[in-house]
Amino acid sequence: MKLISRSSAAKALSLAAVSALVLSGCTSAADDNGAGEFLACAVSDEGKWLDKSFNEAVYNAMQQAKTELKVSIQTLESKTPEAFEPNLNSLVEAGCDIIVANGFKIAEALAKVSSENPEVSFALVDGQVEDSTNVKPLFFETAESSFLAGYAAADFSTSKVIGTYGGIPIPPVTDFMTGYYYGAMQWGKDNSQTVQVLGWDPVTETGSFMGDFTANSDVSRNIALTQLNSKADVILPVAGNQFTAVTTAIDEVNKDAVMLGVDLDVAGNNADLAPYILTSIEKRMTVAVFGLIKSLVDGAAFDVTPYSGTLDNAGTAISPFRDFEADLSADIAARLEELQTGIKDGTYKPKG
Repeated sequence: MKLISRSSAAKALSLAAVSALVLSGCTSAADDNGAGEFLACAVSDEGKWLDKSFNEAVYNAMQQAKTELKVSIQTLESKTPEAFEPNLNSLVEAGCDIIVANGFKIAEALAKVSSENPEVSFALVDGQVEDSTNVKPLFFETAESSFLAGYAAADFSTSKVIGTYGGIPIPPVTDFMTGYYYGAMQWGKDNSQTVQVLGWDPVTETGSFMGDFTANSDVSRNIALTQLNSKADVILPVAGNQFTAVTTAIDEVNKDAVMLGVDLDVAGNNADLAPYILTSIEKRMTVAVFGLIKSLVDGAAFDVTPYSGTLDNAGTAISPFRDFEADLSADIAARLEELQTGIKDGTYKPKG
């Protein structure tokens, strides 16, 4: 059955909506004009779409939908949190068939806009609008893939001290850190060695946090420097784009140290960062968002049943080790496969 979208007249932003965009300082991506009757839309978290991390993963899904599904897309950047609500309202005015809101910070604005427009379908990445009938939550069990990454980090580490820190202490951040911690502990158990994880204790829920997600801030760099000076030789920052902050710290303290990426396959997408990236913990938002759009284009009814990205459905994973594969134990690939199977069947508990 072919899905019929709203009228073509609604596809163009009204004059009022365009004015709202200008006044709020929001921008629309340059390549938003695609073909097709279905209009898929997205609002970024604070910052730019092309951030090598969280926003870019959703932006890639929109581009994939445009190319492969031949739908039209509209993607609006939110330079500040104040832009969330105007951006969402502008896309409602545009007549979008689905509006993807990216990140927990946009949830409050989305709750207001979605309640005022109950006929519009929305999806929220990393958050939930309670009791909503038109907002589909998209969650990711990143602790599962982080467990594998933590195991590999402990295996790679010479000092057997590894570090992590986050933006702010919320589950979408700490789940990465918790899985990383328990994966490292599992390596220590398997190999009868003590592994120390700096920056996060999942039992007491205390650790190192920047207090925000400012890209490559001095705070970020100083946390990385502190951990490196405390003998950590693998660092996992969970705060979006902290690549320059950490690589600069690595160059200053220990050029043999490495870092881990989050959200995307960072090394695969950024050749300049590849020499620093052991692996990345992929929160496959591209898979989830593209899959949602495709299901609607194919005629599926929209529903608000939460999506959960897991190792089992490929909604999360770790990236290839690339240049660092030879620096890991010979049997690491087989062991990671065993661990992945064990996580799926419940043998291993990534959250402890």
